[in-house]
Amino acid sequence: MLAIVGLGNPGEKYEHTRHNAGFDVVSILSAKWDIPLKKLKCKALLGEGVVGGQKVVLIKPQTYMNESGLSVAEALNWYKLGPREMLIVVDDIDLPFGQVRVRAAGGPGTHNGMRSILQCTGSGDFPRIRVGMGSPPAGWDLADYVLGHFNTAQERETAFSAYQTAAEAAGCWVREGIDRAMNQFNRKHAE
Repeated sequence: MLAIVGLGNPGEKYEHTRHNAGFDVVSILSAKWDIPLKKLKCKALLGEGVVGGQKVVLIKPQTYMNESGLSVAEALNWYKLGPREMLIVVDDIDLPFGQVRVRAAGGPGTHNGMRSILQCTGSGDFPRIRVGMGSPPAGWDLADYVLGHFNTAQERETAFSAYQTAAEAAGCWVREGIDRAMNQFNRKHAE
């Protein structure tokens, strides 16, 4: 079994904000793969299904971003998975807006959700897909920026395109592994 975790904050207030990129990508995968997110387990909303012969669980932690690790650690234990069997999809202010990067492992960077995951699991060995949100404009508070909605139709279009690309990369990871996903999607977007 493989797991795909989209990070975000639960509740209508946070729907489709920059910080909920992971939730939006998991929602795309849920629709694409016909895996409804109906179960409440492991402090998360989740759905189980089969993709290309591979059992997959889609996970949206319901713990709020800064405590994402509580849900991730519980899911690893419940499904008896190792870190390399769980892909994390996360927003990233350190990447240009709309850029998507796939990594096999690493540290948390500036992301509190990833920091929580590393603290709760003791591992940075999670493959991840980072969706670039860019830096906040001058004078903006970081929390206001990441918890804010996109301001224009163009921004929403750019974000949605990045979410689609991230969903494609997640599908590649499920079917062909992390090396193929990095090779295909990091090169494609570096051009």
